[in-house]
Amino acid sequence: MNDVAQFFIGHEELVLVAVVFADQLGLPIPAVPALLAAGALAGTGKMTLGMAVGLSMAASSAGNFIWYLLGRFRGRQVLKLLFRISLEPDTHLHRTKRFFDRHGMWALVINTFIPGLSSVTPALAGMFGASVARYLLYNALGALLWTSSYITLGYLFSNQLEQVAAQSARFGGSLVALIAGALAVYIAYKYIRQHLLLRELLIARITPDELKQMMDDGRQVMVLDLRQPLDVRSDPYTIPGALQMAVEELEQRRPEIPHDRDVILYCACPNEVMAARMALLLKRNGVTKVRPLAGGVDAWRARNFPVEAVVADPSRKEFETGR
Repeated sequence: MNDVAQFFIGHEELVLVAVVFADQLGLPIPAVPALLAAGALAGTGKMTLGMAVGLSMAASSAGNFIWYLLGRFRGRQVLKLLFRISLEPDTHLHRTKRFFDRHGMWALVINTFIPGLSSVTPALAGMFGASVARYLLYNALGALLWTSSYITLGYLFSNQLEQVAAQSARFGGSLVALIAGALAVYIAYKYIRQHLLLRELLIARITPDELKQMMDDGRQVMVLDLRQPLDVRSDPYTIPGALQMAVEELEQRRPEIPHDRDVILYCACPNEVMAARMALLLKRNGVTKVRPLAGGVDAWRARNFPVEAVVADPSRKEFETGR
């Protein structure tokens, strides 16, 4: 353990860059403690303040730029990847899309301060055609605000943080093992919870073939397209006759949903987690014949079933990325 401690003491810059870069890639490695520690080191003269901010900005920008490039060249495939690796996929991805749709490129400035947004927002910027220069400008501003805020905080409270570090060192490997164990339990809990929810969903959802058969048989079916405006913009096609309704509008527009027929809904989440949550919400409000559509419109289209173009809402302000 002493060898490990000596390594960290002698390679502060390398550790700072590695932790911030991993955090911005979306790995479950929090960068805030590293930024605070860098500020504390600057406060005690073991690292210059400019170096701490500069290295952190470079690492943050590099991690985010990878997601920007992936979003620019891989588009919706990248969002599906982010959904699968996220510990709270239905919450984080949905919230990020709403945030990005509302604030545009300014979301890049404050995304790192909000858990769950840092990886998805750069990918969305690339996906919707933000120019490299425009992206780098907003991202650099966000990286500067984020890194300098925590580093400055660590700098101002360097004496207190140094005392905490000294107390922690007395516990040696026991403290490290405790932190690592707690992190492992947290990750395991999130994935197990997600797995159990998906297992229930496999039983409840309906397949595109079953839905198509119901429609061919003339049964009264209402299809709800719950995708976010950003998702519709990237794929402006839906199942014929589907009612467009964003998730956040569901509660307000619930009277439009009939109680006496089958209701099939879908969103852009690959595993229909958000759709399943909305189905449970409708069931609690008396819509008993409601089920998520397995695979959404992608699975429907993969079977060569008909789709229709979505008519843009003229009252909605389109997101402008600039080129």
